[in-house]
Amino acid sequence: MCNFCITISAGLGLLLIYFFSTKQKTERQSPRHGGESVADVLRAHGVKFVFTLVGGHISPILVACEKLGIRIVDTRHEATAVFAADAVARLSGTVGVAAVTAGPGLTNTVTAVKNAQMAESPLLLIGGAAATLLQGRGALQDIDQMSLFKPLCKFCASVRTVREIVPTVRKALAIAQSGTPGPVFIEFPIDTLYPYHVVEKEFAPKNTPKGLMGKIIAWYLQNHLSNLFAGAWETCDLSPLSVHIPHATENEVQRCVELVSRAKKPVILLGSQATLPPTPADDVRKALESLGIPCFLGGMSRGMLGKNSPLHIRQNRRDALKEADLVLLAGTVCDFRLSYGKVLNRQSKIIAVNRDRSQLLKNSDMFWKPTVAIQGDAGSFLLRLSKALKGHRCLHYMTERHLNPLSVLHRVDELLAEDSILVADGGDFVGSAAYIMRPRGPIRWLDPGAFGTLGVGGGFALGAKLCRPESEVWIVYGDGSLGYSVAEFDTFTRHKTPVIALVGNDACWSQISREQVPLLGSNVACGLAFTDYHIVADGYGGKGYLIGREDESQLDDIFKKAQKECREGKAILLNVLIGKTSFREGSISV
Repeated sequence: MCNFCITISAGLGLLLIYFFSTKQKTERQSPRHGGESVADVLRAHGVKFVFTLVGGHISPILVACEKLGIRIVDTRHEATAVFAADAVARLSGTVGVAAVTAGPGLTNTVTAVKNAQMAESPLLLIGGAAATLLQGRGALQDIDQMSLFKPLCKFCASVRTVREIVPTVRKALAIAQSGTPGPVFIEFPIDTLYPYHVVEKEFAPKNTPKGLMGKIIAWYLQNHLSNLFAGAWETCDLSPLSVHIPHATENEVQRCVELVSRAKKPVILLGSQATLPPTPADDVRKALESLGIPCFLGGMSRGMLGKNSPLHIRQNRRDALKEADLVLLAGTVCDFRLSYGKVLNRQSKIIAVNRDRSQLLKNSDMFWKPTVAIQGDAGSFLLRLSKALKGHRCLHYMTERHLNPLSVLHRVDELLAEDSILVADGGDFVGSAAYIMRPRGPIRWLDPGAFGTLGVGGGFALGAKLCRPESEVWIVYGDGSLGYSVAEFDTFTRHKTPVIALVGNDACWSQISREQVPLLGSNVACGLAFTDYHIVADGYGGKGYLIGREDESQLDDIFKKAQKECREGKAILLNVLIGKTSFREGSISV
C-alpha cells in the first residue's frame, strides 16, 4: 500500500469520531478566510505594524491586516523584518509582529529571532507552511519549521484547523509578554488561511473516483476539508489574555531594604529588564533618584537617568565594583559583560533581581554568590524598594568621568535633539559611541543585546521611526556592520521613514583587527575599503554625504543640514572617514 493510503487508513478512525460527534458547522459558502482571524486578534491586541517580506503562503494575513488598518511594512530581507519588529517591541511595550513565508523565508529569520530571545524582546513570528495534508511529502518550501524554532522561542504552535487560529494567536501573544519576555512562533499551513472554495479546488479529485479505495480517498479528503473549516466563523473572544509577570515577595523586599539601609558604598547595575512593562520608565527613574545610589546603565536602560545625572557613573566600573559593599543587579546578568561575575567583590552583599531564574543565577556556582536572589520584575522591585526607603538617601561616591576627545561623536552628541533615538550597530566605532553619546531619556538607545548581533541597524531604525515618527532616529554604524542593511535605505525611502546613519568608516573590522594583528601577525579578512557608501544611499533615494578631514571645521554645519533634510523626509547617510585611535585598546571582541 502506498504511503498516502497508509496515512489515510491511519486517519480514518479519527475522522469517524469527528464525523459522528462534531456539532460545529462548516460554512462552505463563506468567503471568509483564516487570515482575517489572525488580523482580528492582532487588532484587538493593539498591533499597529506587521513587518514582512511578501510570500504566497501568508498573503491572506497581510491583506486582512491592511483592511483593518494595521500597517504592512515590507522589507528587503526577512531578518530586517524581525529586527524591525524587535525594535517596535522595545519601544512600544507591546509585542512586535513579523510575518514571513515558509521554508527559506523562515530560515532567514533565525539570527534575528535568536537576537530577540537573548535581548528578551516580546516578538510574534508568523510563518507560512505547506498544506496540512502535504507536510512531509516534499511540498514546496516544506521543512520541519517547529524543530527549528523550538530552541529559540518561548512557545511554538502549528495551526491545524481554522477554528484554532484565534485561541492560538491569543495564547502566543500572552506568552510572549509573560515572565521573561521573548519571541513566539506560529506556523500557518496554507490551507488554514485561504477561503473554503479555494482550498476545496486543491483537495477535490479532478475526476470521479473509481473503486473502493478511490471512494475512501475522496471521502477522507472531503471530511478532512470539513474538519479544517468546522466552527471557523463562530463568535469567539479576541481580547488579550492575562500576562503573568513574577514579582518579589514582601519578605524579599524587606530583606533588601535592610541591606541597602546599612550600605555605605552601594552601587546599582541596571539592565534592559528594568525598562519592561508594566512599570513606566519614568517611574523607575524617579525611584532611582529617590534612592540616590550611583548607577551603571547597560542595554536598554541607557538613558534612564537622562543626559547629565550625577547618579550616572560612566567609567571605572571595575574599580567601583571592587570598592562597593553592596551591589544591586537589577536585570543585569553575570555573563561576559561582567566577566561572568568575577568583577564582583566576594565581600560585597549582592542583591540580584531577574525575571528568568537561569539568568538570575548565571555563573553563581563558580565566580559569585548572591546574598538575595529574587526571581521577579526589576522595575517594580525598584519602585517598592524606593517607597520602603523613603526619607533615606545614600551618601554616594562618584568616579570621575573620563572621555577621549573623539570629535565626530562628541559633535554629534552635542547636536542631538532631545527626542533622539540612538540605534547601535557595529563594533569599534559603536563601542566608542557607547561611552561618548548620551541618550536623552529612557528607551532611547537600541543595541542588539547579549547576542552581539551585527546587522540590526536597518530593522531597529525602521521600527523605531514607525513607533516614534516625531523622533530623530540615528543609526551609529561601523563600516563593517553597515553592509548588512544598507539596502534598507530603499525601505526608508518607500515607507517614508527618514533616519540618519552615522558611519564610522575606517576601512577595517577594527575590533577584530586590534587583537588579531598583535597576537597572530596578520590582518587577513579584516581589511575593507573606504567605500563610497554615501553614493549607495543616493541610489536608494536617500541623501549621502562624504565627510573627510578637510571638513572638520564644518562638522556642525553638515550635521545640522543633515538633521534639517531628515526632518523634510530624506533618509541620510553620513560617510565619515575616520582614523585609528587607542581609545578602546583591551576591549573584548569575543
